[in-house]
Amino acid sequence: MLDWDNVRVFLELTRSAGLVDAAKKLGIDHSTVSRRMRKFEEQVGTQLFDRNYVGYQLTPEGHRLMEYAETMESTVFAATEELGEHNRLLSGQVRLGATEGFGAIVLAPHLAQFCGRYPHISVDLIAVPRFVSLSKREADVAISIERPLSGPYVVTKLSDYRLKLYATPAYLGRHAPITSVAQLAQHPIIGYVDDLVFSSELRYMDNVAPDSLRAFRSTSVIAQYHAARAGQALAILPCFVAQQSNELVPVLDGEIDLLRAFWMVSPSERRNIARVSALWNYLRSAIDLNHAYLMGETAMPSWPA
Repeated sequence: MLDWDNVRVFLELTRSAGLVDAAKKLGIDHSTVSRRMRKFEEQVGTQLFDRNYVGYQLTPEGHRLMEYAETMESTVFAATEELGEHNRLLSGQVRLGATEGFGAIVLAPHLAQFCGRYPHISVDLIAVPRFVSLSKREADVAISIERPLSGPYVVTKLSDYRLKLYATPAYLGRHAPITSVAQLAQHPIIGYVDDLVFSSELRYMDNVAPDSLRAFRSTSVIAQYHAARAGQALAILPCFVAQQSNELVPVLDGEIDLLRAFWMVSPSERRNIARVSALWNYLRSAIDLNHAYLMGETAMPSWPA
């Protein structure tokens, strides 16, 4: 019979940057983590980690055990929520993961309103330029630019959103009129760092302007936005990002018109927890109201009544 405390330590170690990081998250000493993992390996009768200069790397047996351990964790979590009073009350903590731009610009103001409506629910917004891992329990709900194709998740399409090519009027005034996509090869364009792009949905430069000059690159769409405002290059940006100010105007409007989508995802065992459900339903309503905003048809967001 597996000891749940050891399973919990095992899972945290697989999800952390290393022994010290796992110990900090667990609130115990790193030597305790190391000792318990040695005993855990003795208990299961196999080596779960390769210990080397990189840190703790799962062995093939460790990967197989992780699947069972995550199932065990989900069962314990579901039972705790089902039996606990906090499952039925609109209180407690909810963690929401999202892409950086959408999280900071669109979600943050709406989450402030949500917290005002539900004062006993606290929300952590994880707005980062990467995928938020639900399997590692980084969030209860995630907004992703890719639809999960498998896994024990509840998934709904939240909204489409539009991207366009932008520049400052000052930049356009210093150059000959841009009348075709082919002319973009003569212009510097701001974009993502190629080898750090976390989703193929963000590789639109490869199709729009593969031969353009890469003036400035960043993993952050907000950094790209501010760089574009400096007036030294073009940038492909979501409309909801670019329209934060009137300093950027569309270039080749109607010709360069990209559509992407946001998907809302939650582990199936968490979706019906009262506080998670409240956030899910609020976001569904709030984003439905802001379809025109996300599509660049209006610069003003709307707010649920």
